[in-house]
Amino acid sequence: MAPKLTRRRLLGTLGTGALAGTAGCMSALGFETQSAWRDPPLVEDRPDAVYVPAITEGMKLYGTTTAGPYGVALTYSYPHRFWTLTGTEFSKTVVESDDSIHLMVSLWDAETGMVLPIDSGLTLEILRDGSLVSEELAYPMLSQQMGLHYGSNYALDGEGSYEVTVRVGGVSLRRTGAFEGRFGQAETATFDIEFDTDELYDVPLTNPENPGSRGAISPMEMANVPVGRAPDPESLPGRHLGRARSGDAVFHAFAVDADRFGDGTYLYVSPRTPHNGIVLPMMGLTATVPGGGGTAETDLTRTLDPELGYHYGTSVDALAAGDEVRVVVAVPPQVARHDGYETAFVEMSPMTFSVPS
Repeated sequence: MAPKLTRRRLLGTLGTGALAGTAGCMSALGFETQSAWRDPPLVEDRPDAVYVPAITEGMKLYGTTTAGPYGVALTYSYPHRFWTLTGTEFSKTVVESDDSIHLMVSLWDAETGMVLPIDSGLTLEILRDGSLVSEELAYPMLSQQMGLHYGSNYALDGEGSYEVTVRVGGVSLRRTGAFEGRFGQAETATFDIEFDTDELYDVPLTNPENPGSRGAISPMEMANVPVGRAPDPESLPGRHLGRARSGDAVFHAFAVDADRFGDGTYLYVSPRTPHNGIVLPMMGLTATVPGGGGTAETDLTRTLDPELGYHYGTSVDALAAGDEVRVVVAVPPQVARHDGYETAFVEMSPMTFSVPS
């Protein structure tokens, strides 16, 4: 069984100097005394793919609420490193000495339960006794434990009561079907929280088996908070043009005739992570399709649809059996990543799908 430890127990042991009883567990988790817990081990020789991380950190729930059309959950864990992506260039965010907590927000449609990847921004404002403690952007993030969420490390002013306001910008991407006209307004959700280091340090740490191997830890199930899985391909409408892999991401392509998407045939692509099937948002995709006796290149537009989920699509001329559709990832997913995802979904090769008979 994978060894478990909490940081409260670890720090208490470090404080007393009584290391003998936990030395084996600390060694198994890869901690050095001088790092205490702020720089946990990272797999060496990581594959350019999704992999099992060297250590995973649990989380706890502060609460859930609704704000306009949104369901909102606020969860927390230890401060920890993550990577942000600009184009194809990564920047590692390390834990600073004044970081107190890693706050995470899950956002979904309150009617359907569909997780909403929004590119217009989500900000956390933290007050204590009416005074501003922090106001910072929460990054859209991929985590094997949390799925798709928004989060960052935050510095607090000691233990005690805080008011956290989540500010959700209106959705700017295209919405179709019953989602048309929804999610356009900015909304806020407020949580009254208690920051208690004893509670924080009781969040478990786990050393998974086979760190560095291709695979993923299953997401945590917590109080009906969705993790952002893409729709099951079997449930998606239209002709299935096939399944392809690129940068270790899984892509399913479809062609469907539906009035809500306009004239012609609607070509759409539904991407997701391997293993856990978490939706991959904020990409730039283009497709080359047959047309006019030759081929034409078109952008695939990021779209929210209650039936198709978050996908990339465009209207094209009718596709005939045997036609080939080439999809290129011009921009990889512009989301931050936790351990296990930071080496995947970056260098992404073109894919070809064939229209079935």
